[in-house]
Amino acid sequence: MIRLFSRGAAPRNGWNRREALRAGGLSLFGLTMPGLLRAAEQTRSTGNERPPKRAKSVILFNLLGGPSHMDMFDMKPDAPAEIRGEFRPIDTSLPGLQVCEHLPNAAKWMHKACLIRTISHTYNSHDPLAIMTGFTGGNAQLPAQPTDPPDIGAICQYVGLGPRDLPGAVCLPCYPGWGQEGYRRGGPYGGFLGSQYDPLFSHCDPKFAREPKTQHYDPVMAEGEPYLPGLNSQPEMTVDRFDGRRSLLQQLDDAFHRASKSAAEVRLDKFQRRAFDLLTSSKTRDAFDLSREPDQVRDRYGRNLFGASLLVARRLVEVGVPFVSVHQEIFKHYGHAYDMHTNNFGMLKNVNLPILDQVYPALIQDLEERGLLDSTLVIVMGEMGRTPRVNGSAGRDHWPQCGFSLLTGGGVKAGMIHGVTDKQAAYPVSDPVHPSQLVATIYHLLGIDPHLIVHDRLGRPFEIARGGDPVGEVLS
Repeated sequence: MIRLFSRGAAPRNGWNRREALRAGGLSLFGLTMPGLLRAAEQTRSTGNERPPKRAKSVILFNLLGGPSHMDMFDMKPDAPAEIRGEFRPIDTSLPGLQVCEHLPNAAKWMHKACLIRTISHTYNSHDPLAIMTGFTGGNAQLPAQPTDPPDIGAICQYVGLGPRDLPGAVCLPCYPGWGQEGYRRGGPYGGFLGSQYDPLFSHCDPKFAREPKTQHYDPVMAEGEPYLPGLNSQPEMTVDRFDGRRSLLQQLDDAFHRASKSAAEVRLDKFQRRAFDLLTSSKTRDAFDLSREPDQVRDRYGRNLFGASLLVARRLVEVGVPFVSVHQEIFKHYGHAYDMHTNNFGMLKNVNLPILDQVYPALIQDLEERGLLDSTLVIVMGEMGRTPRVNGSAGRDHWPQCGFSLLTGGGVKAGMIHGVTDKQAAYPVSDPVHPSQLVATIYHLLGIDPHLIVHDRLGRPFEIARGGDPVGEVLS
């Protein structure tokens, strides 16, 4: 763990290699060793040309739990009541497309979006493993495993996308599963490539205005902001020695500046030096400083944890981070996010859809106003859909056989609907899209060959998109 010392203090023996690379330091960026940098340089030196790049960055907003597609973007108003549910459809800015009445702001942006209605697979798990790797053959009951395939963010780091002084991938507001007693859900990891390709995981400390009337199915909005692990989470850092009148950012800047001057740091080889530079770069820390944003922008995104996370995501892609995932995490008993086995319509109407209807338009508008939408692919989806038939508890259950993915910007066709489902939104009747195809599409748009081969720990070759081909029909 990296130690920060008060003014005038110094490490007794300077910075040694072990301290510079320990888990509390460079593993903050998934850099438990400088192997990331060697691998990236080796990849660049192979001479292989990447496919044309349309997206410089990707923001994935994962609606954890499985959003109810037939209550949001694939409504069936002519179906029986036990299928169509309680909500009415409304027209959108895209002629011929209707969405849920509780998404009026998102409806105004559908002419910019590409809606895939036929995401289909059989991986019945709340882990985002399938949608972040394309892999659907694992054990859905296991937490993240070192034998899992690497996700998109890990591959971005593996091939060296993005500026050299920034992480290639960031995960907000915490790793998926953190809010449920630290259960690490599979998905945003380096997997068999190694933890040096893990993303930067932010931390959060959510607050709730009230206790739920019913645990899990009476959701309460999570308040707060994501933040980088720092002084308060590093027990060996001497917080009390810092001048309390100065900001945390100033304290970090001063401490990192002193650390970077140590003799041991100068002796690091070029890969170790590069890894150290990532840790001490101010760009990533600055992206988390939402005090730099006008109140109008803060209010547009919403003063809650997920609005703040997506605003940080915009700031990260603005400085060049290639892949940012934001997960609508489940925090203890304060709500099951989109896992709506009970009170499906109340959970959507009172919390989930208001969040989505605020943060998605805010992000798209913000990116467009800054000239970033054409180079940023925004993805909104969950790991599965929900059952067509409403159950006896006014809920809908797991249904990976059919779900949606809403794509905007970054090289996809605007104002397009891809795929048709049956009368109950239960199965695709045309153009089914497997997660491996969706992941291949993302790689293609980032300029990474989806058929790039990586090897697992036994030396076995695997394509990074698990054999999927890009969905050509959605590409602009």
